[in-house]
Amino acid sequence: MSLTRTFVDVRPLRTSPVFRRLLVGRTVSTLGSFMTMVTVLYQVWDMTHSAVWSGAVGLAQALPLVVLGLFAGAWADRGDRRRIFLFATVGQAVCASLLAVQGFTGHVPVAGVLALVAAQSSFGAVAGPAAGVFVPRLLPKELVASGLALHQVTGQAMMLLGPALGGLFLGWFGIGVCYLLDAVSFLIAFYGAFGLPALAPEGEPSRAGLHGVLDGLRFLAGHRVVRGALVTDLAATLLSMPVALFPLVNAERFGGDPRTLGLFLSALAVGGVTASALSGTVTGLGRPGLVMLCGAGTWGAALALFGLMTDPWAGLGLLALAGAADSVSVLSRTTIVQTRTPDALLGRVTAAEQIVGQAGPHLGNLRGGVLAGWTSGATSLVTGGLLCLLAVVYVGTSTPELRDKAPAPDER
Repeated sequence: MSLTRTFVDVRPLRTSPVFRRLLVGRTVSTLGSFMTMVTVLYQVWDMTHSAVWSGAVGLAQALPLVVLGLFAGAWADRGDRRRIFLFATVGQAVCASLLAVQGFTGHVPVAGVLALVAAQSSFGAVAGPAAGVFVPRLLPKELVASGLALHQVTGQAMMLLGPALGGLFLGWFGIGVCYLLDAVSFLIAFYGAFGLPALAPEGEPSRAGLHGVLDGLRFLAGHRVVRGALVTDLAATLLSMPVALFPLVNAERFGGDPRTLGLFLSALAVGGVTASALSGTVTGLGRPGLVMLCGAGTWGAALALFGLMTDPWAGLGLLALAGAADSVSVLSRTTIVQTRTPDALLGRVTAAEQIVGQAGPHLGNLRGGVLAGWTSGATSLVTGGLLCLLAVVYVGTSTPELRDKAPAPDER
């Protein structure tokens, strides 16, 4: 197989200037968002020295996505997705600017900081479903998976780079400058999306309010392939999310060395970035459902084995494998959602995918921590990984359509 078919397919960058500009804008805004994530955690800890307040940062970021997501999706399925995305991006830039102002002045209490974080996340809950239609509408169908892979590999690269830059800039310039850079990044994202054509829904627009949300839920309940994709992702994150267990497992198995703990997180990210960069083979298979099932199953199996490891290097290798498998699974799941969902429903289904992607890891970390408190970190990892593997096998056997080659978009 040629190298050009092994590495991520860059044809969307060559063939679509609009997609190229959009990707650059969203990559820069992702970098700014990860810098802000580190900055918020640093500021809240510096203000309170409280683990409870630090934990509240995650709640402030996730809760608006869960509460507003489906309604934002229904809105995106009623109007011009381009205009909605631009509105939400301006809102995010304004919130980042206000965070910068309080960062320079230092006169806002911690609850006010979290309120601004929640407001920015609320605009993000609107932007996500609107942006969900961009790739399938801008690219021909045969390049959609490649376009999604480019989004994923750049996003994961920013996940590695953003926190590191955020830490450096915090030390050099302070929290105000970091927030200000995030605001600028959203303006670049605005520029990237400004040249998009109008993107009104194709087909019957969503009904207003709760009726539109319920229509989207009925579609998810009835479409076996899309439902199976979201259930698979929820099983992987809810049953076997390992991050909250890393400090405990590090203490139990590897002497509590902080350098080892940092490598655990890096190994997951390095595996994910590598798999995304080498995604050309995966996107060319035409079997995203089967690839997703294999990736999610490998994620669970690798984490279960990691829970048994006493050698740190073998453990890091398993975590890199888990990160690569998760990256492949997420790419395949997103491809399924964006190619199997009718355009008129894509905002709502993307919102549901966003909720699963945000709530699943938080609940999975909670589940893992509670079980580890009753037993041990290793037990929680092993049982969670095995449960994930069993859940993936169940989804794969009960939803044979996921294993088929290129199901029709309206297959139920």
